[in-house]
Amino acid sequence: MLKYQFEINSYFIDERMDFFEYRKNLMRKRAVERNLEIIGEAINRILKTDNSYTSKITDAAAIVGLRNQVIHAYDNISDETIWAIITNHLPKLKIEIDKLLKGN
Repeated sequence: MLKYQFEINSYFIDERMDFFEYRKNLMRKRAVERNLEIIGEAINRILKTDNSYTSKITDAAAIVGLRNQVIHAYDNISDETIWAIITNHLPKLKIEIDKLLKGN
């Protein structure tokens, strides 16, 4: 799962993270959305295996919900929502996953 978070970050290596530039680049937007789908599916599988992770991954239900929205309601995906996830929620998720992997 961390691989996909890093992959999303790699889409911005050659330029600063700018919402308006992101919004213009359809290929980048679709790549980010696909990675968020994969992250959401991974969280969904983790929760099905062990529901105790719901309390360890702060936004677990929202992550799975986003996955479902991207897959099933793709015409209602807001660039602003995806951008907020990239800039605000992914860094927090990375910290939580790192802690889980380290056994904390």
